[in-house]
Amino acid sequence: MDELENLETMDYETLQEKKNDELMALLDEKNMKQLKQRMEEMNEFDVAAFLTEIGDKRMPMVFRLLSKETAAEVFANFEPPEQELIINSMTDSELAGIIEEMYVDDAVDMMEEMPANVVKRLMRTATPETRAIINQYLHYPEYSAGSIMTSEYVDLKKYMNVKESFARIRRIGEDKETIYICFVTSADRKLEGVVTVKDLLLADPDTVIEELMDRNVVFASTTEDQESVSDKFSDYDLMAMPVVDKEGRLVGIVTVDDVMDVMEQEATEDIEKMAGMLPSDAPYSRTKPLEIYKNRIPWLMFLMLSATFTSMILTSFEDMLAVVPGLVAFIPMLMGTGGNSGAQSATAVIRSLSLGDIEPSNALGIIWKEWRVALLCGLTLSLVNFGKMLLLDHWILGNAAVTVWIAATVSLSIVFIVMFAKLVGSLLPIGAEKIGLDPAVMANPLISTLTDAVSLLIYIYVAKILLHI
Repeated sequence: MDELENLETMDYETLQEKKNDELMALLDEKNMKQLKQRMEEMNEFDVAAFLTEIGDKRMPMVFRLLSKETAAEVFANFEPPEQELIINSMTDSELAGIIEEMYVDDAVDMMEEMPANVVKRLMRTATPETRAIINQYLHYPEYSAGSIMTSEYVDLKKYMNVKESFARIRRIGEDKETIYICFVTSADRKLEGVVTVKDLLLADPDTVIEELMDRNVVFASTTEDQESVSDKFSDYDLMAMPVVDKEGRLVGIVTVDDVMDVMEQEATEDIEKMAGMLPSDAPYSRTKPLEIYKNRIPWLMFLMLSATFTSMILTSFEDMLAVVPGLVAFIPMLMGTGGNSGAQSATAVIRSLSLGDIEPSNALGIIWKEWRVALLCGLTLSLVNFGKMLLLDHWILGNAAVTVWIAATVSLSIVFIVMFAKLVGSLLPIGAEKIGLDPAVMANPLISTLTDAVSLLIYIYVAKILLHI
């Protein structure tokens, strides 16, 4: 009753904070029996969050209070540093119990994050069967469907009826990652169809699975890229997807919780590339300064050196700019406008490519759309800038160097700069996709560097034509 009253007066996060305070009070009072009971009733993610908060010294001791099944689920929700701390505090027999209770995909993910000496110990404590499965998964290509799948699934035969199917689900389902979607296989494990528990519940007990199963199965191969798997989940609204080998045999499934991790990972990678950084495998909070430096310095070095072209252009036209010094003051504004315009188009196109909304074959349509957008944006910015230069710079601030012709030169340059920047910002990612590169590589820093140089050239040649210099 108290719990229901709490739900009515506070949100979930506030309720969890209250629970954590109660757990902390039980820990401080050394009431371990009550503490264990409360943790066993909680969601494993919340227990992992609580254990992370209590500090390295007390975490292993409190973790040992959990039952073997709960401990395995909580352990899978720890970040690698906490997992390594728990591993180092456990005996081999305790560790073996945790590994055997974990889902295979969670165990594999853990192995990939641990130091070599820790992995050796983990593999040594695992049973031969578990060790063989983990080794098989570790040999799949990184970022492939095989590397993120799990072998814990429910398989049925097409000749079984509904009653027999439920009996099998009850018998083997407890240790499976999902029982809501069952996969129909032949005697040699070939994937033949899929059936949901909903289909079984609504069917007559004597109905044969062959009559219920869906033969049009969306599946992935073991070597298929995980981003492609993620796209299929989104396109077909899947909860689980079967993974088959080259012979079409079912070897595992990918579940929606694994795909959510992939989506987060891929989105983070794209954001880092678009910001001009090499992707990092670890979260920012766990990345050392030296590793961050290594990820950032290559792009910074490239962009700094590429800016030499802008300096060369300025040097080449130094004498011309000296004749009309008022032109120099507007160079940063023009270069910034070009970079921002290109970044807008690049971000939109990169995101659309990653979502499958557009393809490289749509290049002509994209060019036509961006050209119209660029013309509208360029004309709007040009008119606003022309009025601003005459009203604010010339009249209110009294800057005699800003004449009507200077304002016209800057404003007309804006039109051409915006049009160039938006076309380049949309075409570079499409070109990268066409040749098999990640479109995010053609990121905002690279586009800004290119548009800076070209914007300066456009400005100078417009000035030569209008001002006759």
